[in-house]
Amino acid sequence: MKDSRLPPVTLAWLTWGLLASLYFVGFFQRVAPAVMVDELMRDFNIAATLLGNLSAIYFYTYAAMQIPSGLMSDAIGPRRVGALAALAAALGIFLFAQADSLWLAYLGRGLVGASVAVAFVACMKLAGHWFPANRFATVTGVSLLIGNLGGILAGVPLSEAVAGMGWRMAMLICAAATLLLAGMVWLWVRDDPGERGYATHAHPEAFKDMSASRSLKLVIAQRETWPLFFAGGLIAAPVLTFAGLWGVPYLVQVHGMERSAAAGYTTAMLIGFAIGGPLLGALSDRIGRRKLPYLGAAIVNASCWLVFLYFSELSPALRTLLFAAIGFTAGSLIIGFAFAREVNHPGASGTVAGVVNMSVLGFAAIQQSGMGWILDRNWKGVMLEGARIYDAAAYHAAFFWLAVSALVGVVSVALTRETYCRLRYRVA
Repeated sequence: MKDSRLPPVTLAWLTWGLLASLYFVGFFQRVAPAVMVDELMRDFNIAATLLGNLSAIYFYTYAAMQIPSGLMSDAIGPRRVGALAALAAALGIFLFAQADSLWLAYLGRGLVGASVAVAFVACMKLAGHWFPANRFATVTGVSLLIGNLGGILAGVPLSEAVAGMGWRMAMLICAAATLLLAGMVWLWVRDDPGERGYATHAHPEAFKDMSASRSLKLVIAQRETWPLFFAGGLIAAPVLTFAGLWGVPYLVQVHGMERSAAAGYTTAMLIGFAIGGPLLGALSDRIGRRKLPYLGAAIVNASCWLVFLYFSELSPALRTLLFAAIGFTAGSLIIGFAFAREVNHPGASGTVAGVVNMSVLGFAAIQQSGMGWILDRNWKGVMLEGARIYDAAAYHAAFFWLAVSALVGVVSVALTRETYCRLRYRVA
């Protein structure tokens, strides 16, 4: 018999958190190539452009699956989507780890990206049922924290694991853990508290049948969707591009650091990203504003990228602080998901999350590949043990576009209209 009581907070967090663990796996896989650059270049005999493409194929397939992920989450529920995605991710990681050719490595990375693509969107859908609306940005921020913990694990710890057991064995262990997660999601997660006998937090419109075409049409036709689409991608993608691939080789080749030390700096950026999401999301919920904290954080983020670009010779402490600040302020993209949800139909919450999140990974894919192309165009012919070495000028030419991205992100946020943390969409 269904209870009128809302679900216990611990049950809500446990249910939601288990599915969010797939986002942890996804983020780990997203940034893992950053500490395997030399090994991947040697094993597959590739230069920066192809390495950028190998890393970016994850982002391309991830971005391509965002809208389908949202539609599937709305249609069949996050539990089924999440369990199947974890199973496919385990297979993709296994293929990548066993790849003896570049095309098989592409296939594995592409399958991983396409499968873990559902994690964030499914989490947003699940949160709308298990948590109250005025906690949505906070919960979304915690998801970014969980994801970034995966990114942090893919920094120094993975670097040491790769040095000790090789990148292939490290990936095989990750594949086994992801397979275990698939079974746990299937056995424990439920799409709505009603399936466990509790009342739901979801808006009544969320339970009405809505075709995929109508859901997508409503989201695309909503003017406010698009500034938020561009803002999230343009602010977050530079962090994923730098910390996820090109930051470590830059610090090693230009500043002469050891790989683990370089990974420590990019980890500082990811830690800032992890902390910024929940704190800025909670701040937005607490003050009842979306645009004000989002715009303020975006301005600081763009300013930090300009400092990085034009003041590269910083002390270790200042460099760590700068990277942490870039990550922290980029975490403001979490506000954009709550923002986008409030200006769209409540029955299309999964779809709108997919549309907005598509930009984050789509722009990251473009930037990762683009950085590799720019580096190769500026390469002076220097090689070390089969890997190309790029100078400071080459990296500066590439990273210039990260600052441009952040600045355009500021403009995008400025074009939004405040919702005051309330559903502004009026259901007919």
